[in-house]
Order: sequence, then C-alpha cells, then structure tokens
Amino acid sequence: MKIKRVALITPPYHSGVVESAGTWLNVGFVYIAGSLRAAGYEVDYYDAMSLWHKWPDIQKRIEAFRPDVVATTAFTASIVDAVKLLAFAKKINPRTVTVLGNVHATFCYDEILKGDHAAVDYIVRGEGEVTLPQLCTCLNAGDDPKKVEGLAFWRDGGVVVTPRAPYIHDLDTLPTAWDLVEWPIYTYRAKNNARLAIVSSSRGCKQQCSFCSQQLFWSQSWRARSAENFVAELEMLSRTHGVEVAMLSDEIPTFDRERWVRILDLMIERQVPVKLLMETRVDDILRDADIMDRYRAGGVEHIYVGVEAGTQETLDLFKKDTQVEQSKQAIDLINGADIVSETSFVLGMPDDTPESIDQTIELAKHYNPDMAFFLAIAPWPYAELYPELEPYVATKDYRKYNLVEPVIKPKNMTLEELERQLGRASQKFFMHKFQNLDRLSPWKQEFMLSVLDLLINHSYLAGQMRAMLKEGKEMPPEVKALLQSVGKHRGGAKHSAVAPIP
Repeated sequence: MKIKRVALITPPYHSGVVESAGTWLNVGFVYIAGSLRAAGYEVDYYDAMSLWHKWPDIQKRIEAFRPDVVATTAFTASIVDAVKLLAFAKKINPRTVTVLGNVHATFCYDEILKGDHAAVDYIVRGEGEVTLPQLCTCLNAGDDPKKVEGLAFWRDGGVVVTPRAPYIHDLDTLPTAWDLVEWPIYTYRAKNNARLAIVSSSRGCKQQCSFCSQQLFWSQSWRARSAENFVAELEMLSRTHGVEVAMLSDEIPTFDRERWVRILDLMIERQVPVKLLMETRVDDILRDADIMDRYRAGGVEHIYVGVEAGTQETLDLFKKDTQVEQSKQAIDLINGADIVSETSFVLGMPDDTPESIDQTIELAKHYNPDMAFFLAIAPWPYAELYPELEPYVATKDYRKYNLVEPVIKPKNMTLEELERQLGRASQKFFMHKFQNLDRLSPWKQEFMLSVLDLLINHSYLAGQMRAMLKEGKEMPPEVKALLQSVGKHRGGAKHSAVAPIP
C-alpha cells in the first residue's frame, strides 16, 4: 500500500477543564500537517475533540477521507481515548497505519505498545514535523522504520526504540497549514465568542519543576521563532482568518527578554489587532517590572503565572525556584498593568488536610489574582516527583489524570473529601473575588462577569454547585444575590449564570 493520505485526528476526550473558557485548536497539528503537505501528502486536519464528535461522526469522516495513515495525539488524560481511536481506525480499515505522539506516548511507549500494539503501529517520540513524514516516506519505499529516528514500535514480540531525533533548530522554516483549520468552531467565550487561535512563538522549558512534563519533553532546552516571523503570523491570522484572540502555547515565551521586547514593539508599531493570552514565570514578570505598560500596549490582556503552592516547603519540593513572596509581587505587577491575572494552586498532596487547604484559600485571596484555580495534583508516571507520590496513587485510570478528579489520596482525607474541598476552595475564592468586583477597572469587571457565567454554566464547577443544591443545602444569600445581579447586568435569565440553576 502506498501512503498518500494522512488523517490527523484528536481523540474525543473531555474533562470540562479548559473547555469552559472556549474551544482550543491543536497547534501541533497545524505544523505537522504543514510538514506532511510539504513532503507531498494529502492531509485531513480533524479536531474531533473540539467538534465534540461521537464515534459515528468519526467513522463517517474517516470513511470519507479514506486515509492510509491515521495519527493522533495524547496527553496523559486522553491516552485511553487516543488508543481507542486508533483501534477504531483499524476496525474501519485493517490496512490503516496508526501513529501516536505527544508527551505521554514519548515517555510511556513501552507500556502502550505492550498493552495495545495491535492498535498502535508506531509511536513518535518527541517532535513530529520531521519524524512523521520520514516514517511515511520510509514505508512507501519499503525500507526499515528502524532507520527513522524518534520512533518506537512493536516487532517480533518486543519494543523497538530508534535513536532520539534531534530537536528542530530553525522554527521559522517550519511550514504550517492554517488553511485546514475549521475556524468557526474556535471561539473564546470570555470575550464575546471572539475567534481564537493557539499560536507558538517558542518551544521548550529551561526549568526543573518536579511535577511537570515539559522540562522532560524538551530536555530543559529552549528555542524560539524570530519576533518578525511570529508577529507576521499573527497579522496573517487576523487578516486571513479573522482571529481576534491568540493564546501562546509556549511554556516560557518571555525567556529571552530582548526577543520578547521586540515582539511587543512590533505589535505596537504595526497595530496588530490580536489580543494575547499567555503563561510565563513569576521571576520573568519581576524582571519585566519596568515594561509592564508595554505588555498592555502590545496587546497582552491575560497572563497566567504558576504559583502552584502556598508554602515554601512545597514550592521547593516542586522545584519552582521561586519564593512565596515573589508570587504576590508578580501578581501585583500584572494587576497594576490592568492585565487579567490568573494562577493555580496544586492541592491533594499526601500531607494535605482541610486546614491546610483553608490556609491556601486565604493565601490565594491575599495574592489577589483575578482568577485562581485549585487543581488536584496529577502524578504523571514519567515525572520526577512520581516515585514519591506513587504510594498514594489511588487509581491508574489515566482518564482521571485531568487536574480535576483526585487520583492521589492524602493520608488524612478520602478522595471524596478532597474533591469536595477542591470545589469549596474555588467557590470561596470566587465568592470573595466577586464581592470585591467594584475594585476592578470597568473592562475587568465586564470580563469577570463573563467568567462567572462560564464557571456556573460551562465548567466542571457547575456540577458541584448543582450537587450542592440537590443535597438540599441552601445557597448562601450573598451568592444568590450576586447571581441575580449578574442576570440583570447581562440582560436577563436567558444569558445569566442563574438561569440553569434550579
């Protein structure tokens, strides 16, 4: 069989975490599709996850395109559905070559292939833009895939692992396939359903966080596109595809200050009409205290910084390489620039108790970000911290490793108690935040009212609030009054957060 058509398909996994804010495209597929087309292959960019497609929909799409290769991607929580997708493709056409990539497969290829090698023909370890086209070309030539770097596959009763592929050095030269994206579905709910893109200006992470996958995936390396190349892409996305908001997928986009300042200057000079959402480190915000006004002028509207822990002891365990007091300083700088500030706290560690979680809630209020999320630690099986957490792992069901469902059982709490505490933490923080809404600038007030609507109607927290009501508990009067005020502010029950709540 000659390979001519490649279908890139996201697995239909949902957890309600990121979906509350909008619909997010898979930027990795944009690059891989571009590289496959440049190598002469026809590509279907199929985001089954974002389309909320069920298995019959996926079958119709596969049968219509008739791919020779089906490739999918998986983080840990979506790995079960990713393997199921490849098995599904094999059922439709047993001759289909199936490929799996991304972080979980890169590190857990042995477990996957030993358990599901009938469904998964090849695993791409690391970046896929060079490896996947090379694999297709190799198979077309009837050559041995052992010659292709960056692969793992099953052969003769065992797992074959080829040498690691080098990282792609010049990111500016990578072809893209933005024209294959089904743009109408990608929207940012918190900004009136503005058209949303995910973009990448750099790859890698130089940090050593012990709970994270990125420093492992990128081997603590970092590479970046030129400022000119990146800003030109934002201009194209705005002009050609109507993009209004772009989220940077980078772990540390501001790592090189000179390059970052150049990006901001170009955004200002060229008046690029795209607002930026981004993540960066606490210490990089402190470094850039003198140019926070330039962040705002350059279109940065929303910054996430990972605080992660409320005590220095836990920060040191996580190897965050920051001090507790620095987090407050960074969030103050972001707020001072009239930029939306967001952070998260990782809870559910073995020594956590309701009392320690209460202390974290109070610390979150003190830090005063616009948004704080309280997440259940997910013990990635390949992370440095995993051996220390493994004795407390309560389930090996990877679908639950989504930062919402607890999978670590603290010494003095049940999983059910921890889940309730996580929901209560979010409720207490946001109730405090919305009671002080008048302290924010007018545009932030409007944004936060949209956030409240999303939390009640579209997020994983919505179910917890409904469960609280079904248990017969009274909604606190101040919450009820606030929801009613939101309803009036946003044009009545049809658009209000209070509408779906019985």
